[in-house]
Amino acid sequence: MNIINHRTGWIEVICGSMFSGKTEELIRRVRRAEYAKQKFQVFKPEIDNRYDEYHIVSHSKLMMPSENIKKASELLKLVEQDTQIVAIDEVHFLDDKIVDICNDFADSGKRVIVAGLDQDYRGKPFGQMPDLLAIAEYITKTMAICMQCGNPANRTQRLIKDKKKVIVGAADIYEARCRNCHKVGS
Repeated sequence: MNIINHRTGWIEVICGSMFSGKTEELIRRVRRAEYAKQKFQVFKPEIDNRYDEYHIVSHSKLMMPSENIKKASELLKLVEQDTQIVAIDEVHFLDDKIVDICNDFADSGKRVIVAGLDQDYRGKPFGQMPDLLAIAEYITKTMAICMQCGNPANRTQRLIKDKKKVIVGAADIYEARCRNCHKVGS
């Protein structure tokens, strides 16, 4: 990571498939900021209550306290003026206002770290991630391990037959797959 002048804000996007370590990486970055005594706030969409209602939680059970939001605009009231770092997990679940809000926070000098799926279960761009990726200064794409063949995986395979775009779940509903093993509609 490059050193940036303390008065300049920026956006960091951590993306990848399920089980690729996105939340772990988000927690790692926030913990480093905590050691540096920087003020941070962590948020997640209310819809993501898989492991804990008041924490972001990785699949490996790393956790960090967080605040729940239903829509992106709530951040405008919740983020405190002196907060230096705004961290948002599962950002793909938020509405399209999240892009402008992240941009505004960065423009005001805040470091914004977001993590989320860049592709849905069909392998298509997910939610606002393409727009966030376009405006981010730093992008980290994490890879999982394909549950079928062991190759690097960047896709999420839905294991149940349901055409809803959003179904919140974990290993009971999804697994990581590589390009070759990913099957749409399976």
